[in-house]
Amino acid sequence: MRDGMRFSKRAAVMFAMVLAILLAAGLLESQRSHGQSTNPGAPQASGNNSGASAPAASVDLSPSQLASIKVGPVGSYLFPVDKEAVGSIDFDCDLSVQVFPQYQGTIIQTLVELGSEVRKDEPLYTIRSPDLIQAEGTLIAAAATLELTSKELARAKELVATHGVSERELEQATSDQQTAEGALKAARDAVLVFGKTDAEADQMIASRKIDPALVVRSPIPGKVTSKNAQPGFLVQPGVLPAPYSVADVSMKWMLADVLESEIPLFHLGQPVEVSVMAYPNHRFTGKVSKIYEMVDPNTHRVTVRSEIKDPENELRPGMLANFVIRVHGPVESTALPADGVVRESDGSMTVWVTTDRHHFAQRIVKTGLRQDGYVQILDGLQRGELAVTEGAVFLSNMLQAPATD
Repeated sequence: MRDGMRFSKRAAVMFAMVLAILLAAGLLESQRSHGQSTNPGAPQASGNNSGASAPAASVDLSPSQLASIKVGPVGSYLFPVDKEAVGSIDFDCDLSVQVFPQYQGTIIQTLVELGSEVRKDEPLYTIRSPDLIQAEGTLIAAAATLELTSKELARAKELVATHGVSERELEQATSDQQTAEGALKAARDAVLVFGKTDAEADQMIASRKIDPALVVRSPIPGKVTSKNAQPGFLVQPGVLPAPYSVADVSMKWMLADVLESEIPLFHLGQPVEVSVMAYPNHRFTGKVSKIYEMVDPNTHRVTVRSEIKDPENELRPGMLANFVIRVHGPVESTALPADGVVRESDGSMTVWVTTDRHHFAQRIVKTGLRQDGYVQILDGLQRGELAVTEGAVFLSNMLQAPATD
């Protein structure tokens, strides 16, 4: 009897324990279900959890909200492949010269002013050159010697007929006259080297007066870009500053440093567009004329030189300039207006797509070039899909807004 009662008590205790376990399990499952419920009206954010992809974020718009955006099919756009860099303007050194005198001297007179247009061989300034004075003195002396020896030869020829002089004296007179003639020719050539003309040389011989003014002429046509010449200044060949500089200002150089990794993209003859702060609405055009061989070991950049057309002489040496080089032909690619692409707080680029113009899903995309208000879409979007083309940020802001009860 007692054993039966003990068995009943044990059975009752075990039954109570099983019942408690079942109740606890039911309560836990109910809590889990409650914790996983969401607000059906709130947008769902996309993300990864333990490697599993969550559904894309989406929003539903009311008819009034649809007025804040524009929707259209994804299309394509021709994107030019350009490279940009910053550089500086300089004169075209192939068309710019510093005009030094060929000989040392002091400036007598300056003949043109800064900014003047000059022709090739137009006189720029004159100097008093000791070398020219010596050469002209030699010319006058040689002319006098030739005149004297010519008279002696003529007299000897008259006397030889009457045996007034010997044949040897006649030969000596002839030799002296020929030597003087050669010396005069050499002296005349020396004077002509200084830029004097034959007429000027004849005038010096006739007047027995030297002309100390050595005329320095422009070797090229162009504009006077610098003037450091004043009367009385001592000037020497190759000693800076040059008395005058002349340049063809219709063409300028644009010198820019580009990354060494981009060197294969640049080639001679590529078209270039240049802009400067002084003329923000003006684009100067040109072409790549030289890619320098040396790479700067500190910056790992190489200099690219371009020839820029400047017919109005608006560019000035030293100007800071931005230039764009078209390194490749235009590429047709999937594109979306810039107002349809949003940069999120985490740096990702997103767009919004739809199939019914009511329900919109957010999608992460990979972007590339930008041109004329269009963004190149490299991945994440297909041509022909319906996407938000204007007002995408409105949808992104709705996604970030806190849900209301």
